Amino acid sequence: MLLFDYIEVKVITLYCPKCGAQLPDDAVFCMKCGARISSFPAAQVPSTPVIAPLEAKALRCPHCGAPITPKFGEMVISCEYCGTAVILGNDGWKSINKQTMLPLKLAEQDKVSAEIRSLMDRGLLHRHLYEDSKLEELNLSYVPYWIVSVSARTSIVASDVAVQVGEIATTAALFGVMGSAMSSRRRGVGIAGPLLAGAMLGTMIGPGQAGAQRAYQMNNNYNLAIVALKAFNEYQPKSYQFNLHERMLFDVSKIPKGIKILNGDVGEEVAKYQAKAIAEQLQSEKAHAQYHMIQQLHTDVDITETELLYAPIWFAQYDHKGKKIILVIDGNSGGIINSIGL
Repeated sequence: MLLFDYIEVKVITLYCPKCGAQLPDDAVFCMKCGARISSFPAAQVPSTPVIAPLEAKALRCPHCGAPITPKFGEMVISCEYCGTAVILGNDGWKSINKQTMLPLKLAEQDKVSAEIRSLMDRGLLHRHLYEDSKLEELNLSYVPYWIVSVSARTSIVASDVAVQVGEIATTAALFGVMGSAMSSRRRGVGIAGPLLAGAMLGTMIGPGQAGAQRAYQMNNNYNLAIVALKAFNEYQPKSYQFNLHERMLFDVSKIPKGIKILNGDVGEEVAKYQAKAIAEQLQSEKAHAQYHMIQQLHTDVDITETELLYAPIWFAQYDHKGKKIILVIDGNSGGIINSIGL
């Protein structure tokens, strides 16, 4: 089974945003400090971090004052009351400056099953795979991802294929003429000339012969999604792109009741390190697909921006004759983020 910690989206008691005292849901003034509740805008967030002492086991949300009790190992926590995400960094607890979400569009299980069936039965090798598989788990959660904006510049030294092919063709033509001339000198030994020319040609263009080299530059920008839960590392997307143009500021009221919001245990610095490694790998793959016989390759990666994105994710697990098939589906676009066992 897919195991993870979660919190349920639910309505809880109102807390004073000034002193944190618990209040009735319809309170206008705080009964403890007298502060007027309506005078605190919903978007008001302290500009300075809320520092947590080492022995602290529970904190208050820096936005609304509601209590936050993280589970062991969690670093990215979503407040159950107002939805504000807080992160535990080297300087304590603080609000995340940029926290967004994607709207849920693929909400019905029937539509999800149709998408899964189309994927599993694609191609002759997978005929009837869906019918022959047993659904073991299908659930929907809002999963935190670090969206890391990366600028990658790769310097490449590779063989110039056009120049090398031209040199080989010229050399082949030259030795072809030589072979013909040598074979016509003596009757009965006509094969010696072409064999000798072929041997000489093979020596000239053999594996040890370096072709012409050129320097190239390849620049690309990426918005890499780094899953913020260690338990989901095996589902880490490589180059999947969320529909970021549809994202909005995080609003817990826009998440249907009963859908789980997962807390993360992967910090921002770790996410940046992972994004850098993925960007270097993507650049290397693109370079080897585009250029011939690469001699040198070096990539510089700059992290330009990070944000925390909550995305609706469907997790589906099937059993096919004892073999597990796991699919991770984007609940916003319906795209397949990852698949295991197909």
